[in-house]
Amino acid sequence: MLRRTFLLVLSALPVCAQLPVETVERIGRLVETKMAKDSIPGLSVAVAVNGELRWEQGYGFQDLEALVPATSQTVYRLASISKPITAVAAMQLSEQGRLDLHSPVQRYVPSFPAKPLGTVTVGLLLAHLGGIRHYNGNGELDTVLHYDNVADAIGVFANDPLVAEPGTKYSYSTYGYNLAGAAVQAASGERFHDYVQRHICQPAGLTTLRDDNRWEIVRHRTRFYSKRQDGTVFNAGLTDTSNKIPGGGMVATAGDIVRFALAVRGGVLLKPETVRTMWAPRTLRNGGTSSYGYGWDLGERNGRRVVGHSGGQQGTSTRLFMEPDTGTAVVVMANLDQAGVDGLADAILDAVQP
Repeated sequence: MLRRTFLLVLSALPVCAQLPVETVERIGRLVETKMAKDSIPGLSVAVAVNGELRWEQGYGFQDLEALVPATSQTVYRLASISKPITAVAAMQLSEQGRLDLHSPVQRYVPSFPAKPLGTVTVGLLLAHLGGIRHYNGNGELDTVLHYDNVADAIGVFANDPLVAEPGTKYSYSTYGYNLAGAAVQAASGERFHDYVQRHICQPAGLTTLRDDNRWEIVRHRTRFYSKRQDGTVFNAGLTDTSNKIPGGGMVATAGDIVRFALAVRGGVLLKPETVRTMWAPRTLRNGGTSSYGYGWDLGERNGRRVVGHSGGQQGTSTRLFMEPDTGTAVVVMANLDQAGVDGLADAILDAVQP
């Protein structure tokens, strides 16, 4: 009852709203219902309309023990929303002729061994067509081993066989994105973290996007929670996400992820023709296509194109939706794992449709 009472109070706090009052109230009801149903401690939402960030707000708590409210400034783990960011970095370097999407990845990461099943390229990695395996058991999810360099983390999977011949099968792989991130680092001549800061955060005006380093002080970073079968919430297990930064180890506010998506759409980070390539379905060797481009889920709802990504790991559930043609975007972030926020993000997108 205490948590629900604070949820109602926080939902009513004034924010810098540029959405109609009735729309904000409708979003509040959607959020309240979802949080109460699934015992979500804290959640933040950001919304863009017509290509502009119009509204952002937090609900509930970013820290249950200290009763710190979640706000628009609360920083969440992005989980797999990290992948579109890495894809944009790779596409920038491709535009500049510094990274060839179709060359063997060993051109940039010679420590990664060639595989008998076929040639792994950066482009295939970005499309989840490279055949790199995904996680192998909970031990890799709960690791507390810290890596100072994204290239060092590829040793976790480098010697394992491919799960499919490259180019033949969509096989989702966060580790494949780690390898792509190592290629970005090598092609750019900058540490991956530095490249993202200089070439994505600065031009897009992102002030909170960074790696989720558990050893550093990150202002407004939420605590992370899990839920038992009886619905009670507890602190999520300790993990060090430095083993997967390019694929799932970054943090940011919901508002900064909307800004990122709008910067991609608006030509701030990539040329329009590059964006079209990134948001086009990839063709498999058998002639079929996937519903994933380079780093982005691709789909359609209500007759409109939608791009985005979801994410989930210890203590977080995230969703980014954007309609490229209308400039409407929604980001939802919760500090509870397995919270299933896709449906909430979809409902909010309906609520803010012009």
